Amino acid sequence: MKIAVFGASGTLGRAVVERLGQHHDIVTVGRNSGDYRADLTDIASVRAALAKIGPLDALIATAGQLHFGTLAETTPEQFQIGLNDKLLGQVNLVLVGQHVLNDGGSITLTSGIVSDEPIRYGSNATTVNAALDGFVSAAALELPRGLRINVVSPNVVVESWEGYGPYFAGYEPVPAARVALAYQRSVEGIQTGRVLRVW
Repeated sequence: MKIAVFGASGTLGRAVVERLGQHHDIVTVGRNSGDYRADLTDIASVRAALAKIGPLDALIATAGQLHFGTLAETTPEQFQIGLNDKLLGQVNLVLVGQHVLNDGGSITLTSGIVSDEPIRYGSNATTVNAALDGFVSAAALELPRGLRINVVSPNVVVESWEGYGPYFAGYEPVPAARVALAYQRSVEGIQTGRVLRVW
């Protein structure tokens, strides 16, 4: 399969590329690195990258920024970070990407554990991740040509624990390589409209 991974240089992206690259043709896409460049918040750059890449069997998004901070001190502009980047960025990829996928192709997005388990300072993250979970469940009902869509909802990963650990007191981090298995299941399996939790 020919698979494009958006956010391939990040912690999860690298694990996904390593896992799926063993059996598939991987195209890496990133804001500042990769085989192709694209900013998911810029629909024109997403369209341009996908036009250059050409027909695909699978699309994966592991990219997206969020805002962490107290609700009392969060500004509307800060809250927009997650909405514009992680949420609408991945939605943009679906809206454009569905048209470059071969029949029976798949799309895999990324949400996170705080969809179901909110944390302190994480109102933006919970909002965005829960919206992605809901979007996937609805989009799966409408995609044509046998296309499938799922979202991977990982716990905080071991490799990011140093930076994010303080937000996740009492949580047990999971290795990125274990999370990558869920992306493999989404691409190579038959599920659609599913939230694939790795907690």
